[in-house]
Amino acid sequence: MVIIKSDENAEAGVLPGDEVVGAMIKYNEELIKAGVMLAGEGLHPSVRGARVTFKAGKATVVDGPFAEAKELIAGFWLWQVKSMDEAVEWVKRMPASQGTSDDQVAEIEIRQVFENEEFEGQIDPELQAKDAQQRANLQ
Repeated sequence: MVIIKSDENAEAGVLPGDEVVGAMIKYNEELIKAGVMLAGEGLHPSVRGARVTFKAGKATVVDGPFAEAKELIAGFWLWQVKSMDEAVEWVKRMPASQGTSDDQVAEIEIRQVFENEEFEGQIDPELQAKDAQQRANLQ
């Protein structure tokens, strides 16, 4: 999963201009043609979101906005790549015109998604089979 960190502009609901959108569409086309991109979406600002916290079995809901824009997510991609190195190389090719100026920093985080096979021998085989069936149903 490639996580696009938020910034003050994204949290203010400022949409990128046509130049940035065009560059990202072109980039996404490259990812799709290479068979890398499985999904990808931008997210609305946290003012339109909510957080649910659980403590002692009780759920507490807090509506956005949330502080620390740099800790929030503005969008994501799901990629299928052979290695972390390949993911890093794709991220490096991302259009540098992420709407940032020289004094702003765009941050991208890459995290590996667990595969069902990684749980073999770690959880009950019946639970693993149910998880595999759920994943198959999603497709």
